[in-house]
Amino acid sequence: MNINELKALLREGGVVGAGGAGFPSYAKLDERADTLILNCAECEPLLKLHQQLLERHAEEILSAFDMIAKIVGASSVILGIKGHYKRTIEAVEQHLSSFENMSICRLPAVYPAGDEVVLIYEATGRVVPAGGLPIAVGVTVFNVETILNVAGLLGGQPVTHKYVTVAGEVASPATFKVPIGTSISELLSLAGGVTTPHPAYLMGGPMMGRIGSSLEPVTKTTNAVLVLPDDHLLIEKKQAKPFIDMKRAMAACCQCNYCTDLCPRHMLGHPIEPHKFMLYASNGITNDATPYLNSFYCVSCGLCELYSCGQGLAPRTLLAECKTGLRKNGVKPPVPTPAPVNPARELRKVPMDRLMARLKLTQYNVDAPLSDAVPAQKELRILLSQHIGAPAKAVVAAGDKVVAGQVVAEAAENALSVNIHAPVNGTVRSVSDTVITLTKEDAI
Repeated sequence: MNINELKALLREGGVVGAGGAGFPSYAKLDERADTLILNCAECEPLLKLHQQLLERHAEEILSAFDMIAKIVGASSVILGIKGHYKRTIEAVEQHLSSFENMSICRLPAVYPAGDEVVLIYEATGRVVPAGGLPIAVGVTVFNVETILNVAGLLGGQPVTHKYVTVAGEVASPATFKVPIGTSISELLSLAGGVTTPHPAYLMGGPMMGRIGSSLEPVTKTTNAVLVLPDDHLLIEKKQAKPFIDMKRAMAACCQCNYCTDLCPRHMLGHPIEPHKFMLYASNGITNDATPYLNSFYCVSCGLCELYSCGQGLAPRTLLAECKTGLRKNGVKPPVPTPAPVNPARELRKVPMDRLMARLKLTQYNVDAPLSDAVPAQKELRILLSQHIGAPAKAVVAAGDKVVAGQVVAEAAENALSVNIHAPVNGTVRSVSDTVITLTKEDAI
């Protein structure tokens, strides 16, 4: 198989980044990459599934990753695994000698170790330029579940299911494998039900996740559901209004600089300085646009407002608002001048345990083992937009019978897009511009 054949296979098989924004994986294959990195850093607190999957499916994942490396011509394969994932490392080490040029990089238990720019620096010492892509330094990064999906595809199984960790205020936290299109409410039932009278749902992790609904369906990028009381500080923080956040910044920002001192991207030399942005924005300073333009280099990891700021202000939120406004007005990111890595970086890493304590999440940091529970839900809602790029186009109609693995929506032509497949045998109940509703065969 050559690189173009592999790209076609991944596009047709529906493989996208399974832990982030869902970038179609075929578009990341590049023969300029001399190094491939497997991301098993579990960036967000409380997430478990990548370490679990690599432990259980080590040989499959390493074999698929080795094949990708050979096809793109990468000379080095690095497995980025947090050092305290001991069982995962032991499982990998049993197979490591079977693969050439493959090694483990033991990562520290800090946040955000799974940010790919941070991960690349930890694993290779290379700094991705601000606003640039990893390929600029000869590196491509894939996460564990994405490569497991590639392994499945090589065996003839397209992407039809998703692993999701359910944690927080549920009776039995666990990681489940469910058909894409399963509702979040069904996941909560599998986890024994919600244990707080007034729940809120964080989709993704506590730092970068969003507040969602129990009615929404699982997609190719749903990696976690965290249930919290609706008065938890994280929920209140994420529900705050930006104009109120700005008024609080005007009243209380003392320019302590902690938000910048602990910013992971700033520590790598990127020109993002939250404290300076807060100074300019809260005081209406407009004679220098640099702090506003540099908002383009904020990746919204959330450390500044959820850990660093002693006043409880919201630099991340206000930076995001600024960035959105600039984009709407057609402003392009400036070309920054490279800066060296801050020599204090090693002393300014934020321990995951301390972060969880600050966020009042320590009580939820319990085992969430892989579960073999099977969803009882009969109806699946399969979104046509589950990845970055153009949505897939439905190729089925109401009343059609489908079988598991059948293409129900094709990748948009001449665009960044991938196919979507039926997770189960069943009947198409309805099709709209955004969703296909499917009833399982045993419920017909």
